[in-house]
Amino acid sequence: MADDPKTLVSTDWLAAHLKDPDLRILDASYYLADMGRDARAEYDEAHIPGARFFDIDEISDHRSKLPHMVPPTEKFISRMRAMGVGDGHQVVVYDGAGLFSAARVWWQFRMMGKTDIAVLDGGMPKWVSEGREIEDMPPIVRDRHITVSVQNQMVVDVTQVAAASKLESHEILDARSPSRFTGEEAEAREGLRSGHIPGSKNVHYRTLLNDNGTMKDEKTLRAIFDVAGVDLTRPIITTCGSGVTAAIIYLALERIGVDRVALYDGSWAEWGMYNDLKVATG
Repeated sequence: MADDPKTLVSTDWLAAHLKDPDLRILDASYYLADMGRDARAEYDEAHIPGARFFDIDEISDHRSKLPHMVPPTEKFISRMRAMGVGDGHQVVVYDGAGLFSAARVWWQFRMMGKTDIAVLDGGMPKWVSEGREIEDMPPIVRDRHITVSVQNQMVVDVTQVAAASKLESHEILDARSPSRFTGEEAEAREGLRSGHIPGSKNVHYRTLLNDNGTMKDEKTLRAIFDVAGVDLTRPIITTCGSGVTAAIIYLALERIGVDRVALYDGSWAEWGMYNDLKVATG
């Protein structure tokens, strides 16, 4: 797929721009407990030269009991300034799984009105497999001013999703695995019911990716949404377990030119918790 500094760039593109003075690289690796990996420790051991570590759990709204919800604007601004990421920078974000949590940070920047950000296609695994440069040195960081313009239409809450489900006004796309979507597989998070939001459709995030963690081409992406019965002309809500892989669907939709998309930040961690919200299975 073609390089686009607003959505997705290749390892070749990043290698060619690695020394650009206004390039900022973020390692946004994040792993679920059952993955048995320590994102911060892996970053400290080896990262793409100049990369800063973006801690998804820390740079979040700690007032919420839900995992890694969008941080208050002031917190996002202060953390980015401290990391030396600001106005006039081209940001590239990657993760250690290939393409997993990086899309979440891409979406978060976009929600803050920052459009000069791209995900590294294939992430750290592809970069390392190609024998490219890595380092273990922390970057030299200089404070940088950052201005944000929150795009509220890019995120929805449980009330909006409940209305969309009841009125069938949106396509609701769930990025979780088919067995979690149908309710055959129990949720790992304690106290959550199994199943999916009534009226939602399953587009497992892995189906959007190649085996090497890169995103599939535009024609194939369109075919995947078509097979899932998704009407791309309607407004879309993306959801998943806790708002991370929902951003992979969001990124794929952006790649094929689909707008009018919002992400349900609470996702199943919230919906599955409330007994007064309906759950569909099968």
